[in-house]
Amino acid sequence: MVTLTPLEIGLGLVVLVLLAGIVALVVRNRQRANLRSKFGPEYSRTVEEVGSSRKAEAELQEREKRVASFSLRRLSPQQVDMFTDGWMKVQNQFVDDPQGAVSRADVLLTEVMEARGYPIVDFDRRSADLSVDHPEVVQNYRSAHDIAIRHARGEADTEDLRQAMIHYRALFEELVHEPGEPNGASHIPRSSRFGETDYGRRDLH
Repeated sequence: MVTLTPLEIGLGLVVLVLLAGIVALVVRNRQRANLRSKFGPEYSRTVEEVGSSRKAEAELQEREKRVASFSLRRLSPQQVDMFTDGWMKVQNQFVDDPQGAVSRADVLLTEVMEARGYPIVDFDRRSADLSVDHPEVVQNYRSAHDIAIRHARGEADTEDLRQAMIHYRALFEELVHEPGEPNGASHIPRSSRFGETDYGRRDLH
């Protein structure tokens, strides 16, 4: 039987503590890298918003857990057709009623989210929930919402509203058309998309 001296026992404990610290650091760095990769610019935005990487990571992990509890589902072909038709009507409305079109686009997106299984709560929670699976376009949603608020205060013009429609469309297409759709095809005709033609441009200032 080997008898360890108090010094040897102490050194062994120090080594164990150091190893545990190294393992914890590796795990934390891996988690951080995974969150950075998954959330992209949303990671940096959250760090800036909450003030530290650790708090931001806790917030993003909490979002992941919350969204994992949702019963999210794909839209049926009938729902895809219905929502796409609704979006085309919104685009056509923009020509004569930009403000009304932007308001309707926001409502339509809320309807799509509800159909997909997202809880319909306040805007900040909706955007946070969307950031888990749609981190690249959730900022479009926030930007469009900000423009709508500024317009209500008289601080945004028609060109701003057109940009809001472009932002809303980016999220709409991602929510309605899942990855893996054949050829990545969109149900919105290319010739009618905001920003790819001069559609919707009128000097209504």
